[in-house]
Amino acid sequence: MLPDTTEVMIIGAGPTGLALAIALHQAGIDHVLVERLAMGLHTSRAGVVHAQTLASLERLGVAGRLVELGLKLENFAIRDRDRMLLKLGFGNLPLPYPYVLMIPQNLTEEVLADRIAKLCGVVHRGVEAKSVTQDADGAHVTVVQDGRETTISARYVVGADGMHSVVRQAAGIGFDGEAYDGVFVLADVRLDWPLGATEVSLLFSPAGLVVVAPLPDGSYRIVATVDEAPDKPAIADIQALLDARGPSGGRARVLDLTWSSRFRVHHRIAKSYRHERLFVMGDAAHVHSPAGGQGMNTGLIDAVVLGELLGDVINGVRPESELNLYEGLRRPAAQEVIELAGRLTSMALTRAPLLRVLRNVALGLVNRIPAIKRGITLKLSGLSRAKMATLPAPSQPGVRKQCNKNEFKIVA
Repeated sequence: MLPDTTEVMIIGAGPTGLALAIALHQAGIDHVLVERLAMGLHTSRAGVVHAQTLASLERLGVAGRLVELGLKLENFAIRDRDRMLLKLGFGNLPLPYPYVLMIPQNLTEEVLADRIAKLCGVVHRGVEAKSVTQDADGAHVTVVQDGRETTISARYVVGADGMHSVVRQAAGIGFDGEAYDGVFVLADVRLDWPLGATEVSLLFSPAGLVVVAPLPDGSYRIVATVDEAPDKPAIADIQALLDARGPSGGRARVLDLTWSSRFRVHHRIAKSYRHERLFVMGDAAHVHSPAGGQGMNTGLIDAVVLGELLGDVINGVRPESELNLYEGLRRPAAQEVIELAGRLTSMALTRAPLLRVLRNVALGLVNRIPAIKRGITLKLSGLSRAKMATLPAPSQPGVRKQCNKNEFKIVA
């Protein structure tokens, strides 16, 4: 049963909402996590967890399990079909995670849920947040469950509810940006792939971009830009993309299709991450191209930082004025990610022959300069934004509560 009141209400139980719940569990903070969907998604969506994200997730006790389930890759390559333009190595990153970890989003969510199972709390599924208001006494969320409407009052409300966030709209926070032209195709396939399962490959061609990345079960993640695509691209559609954009020296062959989708990509960022008692994080705060695999990673770190900050404020370790640290740390990080993903996407979408030649020459030159390659690797891994992933020391003493219960329930 849903309570009438709580300290923190989280709307959305995707990766960011689950991660925030873990952080609040560990701080002993009473909270309510609601999710519109009756069950978690079984499709993989995001497929990579980067080094800095794993370092942040250590604080939630889930990094080790993710590493056990994922596929470690040390190389990221940008090619123009058969021609190598830029090869980046992650094997010398200055963290315990010197690699790109390929792991489907549904497995990441399972790991986060398993961690919650070892703590305490309830995930309320099949609960839709319809409206959010706030006043001097707190924030109030009207939700619908099984056709019945009720209102929950909270000290703070966090929107982890995606690009069309109810919380962000209720807070009156602008969402600046626009959509890219065309759409992206996303698919997981069984594949005979001439480049093998040792790198993430981003391939340019006159026809457009395709990304091919191995997954831990032996399948491959395909991401491609197209002008038009069916709602659920078929094997023939994916084969045509690889024929036109993959290596021409050794033909890729699609053997089976696990699932596929198409989506339109926006690049947007919230003007603010907080309005009084309301916060946004993850896709409710920032969306961008999947180039570089940064989206879920940025949202997970949002959740870790905000969870620790809310825990400190509610437990008296920090004054409420320090809640502004969240936006001060995480909005600049998202801005950097949007710019990085935008540059990669703009390069990939270049169609003019002269511009393609200039792009390839520039990337070839970068490939010969280790210092620049190192800088790009640090940006992709998130390590260049490490200072934006950690709160400064608390400004006042307090007692951090700990939750010692082991009960976990999913309420459908």
